[in-house]
Amino acid sequence: MLEIWDDEGSKCTFYSVRWEESKQNETDKFFARFHALSEYRLATQQLLSFILDSIGDDHGAVDLLFNRFENEVVGLPNRGELRLGEIAFLFPNFPLRLYALRINFRSDLVVLFNGGIKTAQTNQISADLVIKWREACRFARRIDEALWNKEIVIDSRNRRLLTDSGSEDIAL
Repeated sequence: MLEIWDDEGSKCTFYSVRWEESKQNETDKFFARFHALSEYRLATQQLLSFILDSIGDDHGAVDLLFNRFENEVVGLPNRGELRLGEIAFLFPNFPLRLYALRINFRSDLVVLFNGGIKTAQTNQISADLVIKWREACRFARRIDEALWNKEIVIDSRNRRLLTDSGSEDIAL
C-alpha cells in the first residue's frame, strides 16, 4: 500500500509504503528502530528534521537535497556540503540512509521507504542496507510503472497521489 506519511509541510507531501500484512509503514519502522538505539538517536532526529523541516516546509524536494543517487531511489540525507540561502547542509560520515523517490522529479511529492546503517562504501556490501535498498528500488520501479500506466495519477492541486478511479487507497 502507498499511504500518506506526512502532508503538513508547506512544500512537500510525503508518502510511505506499507506491506499489506503490516500495521506500520516502512518509514515509521525506520524511525522507530533507530530512535530506540541510543547511538543513533541524534542522527535519527537530525534526519527527521531534515525531512520535515528542510524538505517539507522550507525548500521542497529540490535537486540539491536529492543528490545521492542509488539506482531507482535517492539516499537521504544529501551528499556533500550544499548551501540553500543562508543554510548549509552538510552530513559528513552520516551513519544512516533513508531511501526516497521523488514522484516524477517533482519538488512536492516524495515517497519515503526504509533504510539502515551505512557500514561500507556501497549499499551492496552494507549488511544493514542491502535488503532495504533492494526493496526500495523494487517499490520505486512499481510506482514509476503505475504512474507510466496511469494506474496512479497526480492531483497537483492537492499534492496527492490517487488511483486512476480517484481513490487514495493505492495498492502496489
